[in-house]
Amino acid sequence: MPNWGYTVTNLDPSITAKASGRDLRISPKAAREVCAAIKGMMLDDAKEYLRQLIAKKKPVQFKRYNKKLPHRRGLQGAGRYPVKAARRILEVLESAEANADYKGLDLENLRVVHAAAYPGAKIRRYMPRAFGRATPRFEALCHVEIVLEQVKGGA
Repeated sequence: MPNWGYTVTNLDPSITAKASGRDLRISPKAAREVCAAIKGMMLDDAKEYLRQLIAKKKPVQFKRYNKKLPHRRGLQGAGRYPVKAARRILEVLESAEANADYKGLDLENLRVVHAAAYPGAKIRRYMPRAFGRATPRFEALCHVEIVLEQVKGGA
């Protein structure tokens, strides 16, 4: 088994809680944009935002992977509703919340200080075609890390 680390360092373990989801079957591109959207939010706001995203009430602004994407109401640019990625990131966020609760941190004053997603391994498959050829059907897995920090006095 690999020994997973975190990309963020110099954290104070007495006021932070972290969680990660490894080898998730979600799009790394969509996960990157969702993580960028929730970074800096308070915990309750981030959970509510992800729930609204799953219900397709609020879109995520795509800042990098937005070629030929339509604009969405309420955004200044192109956006999408990455429901599958939002579900998995919400699970990781709730895991970080449970870790913070176990540490005895105040759940009302937690802020998402680090949320990152990056591609993991590839699942390589091939679809047989005519005349002995094959077409690759690769799927990139995704790693997600979330770190919560207790702030003084809330927002």
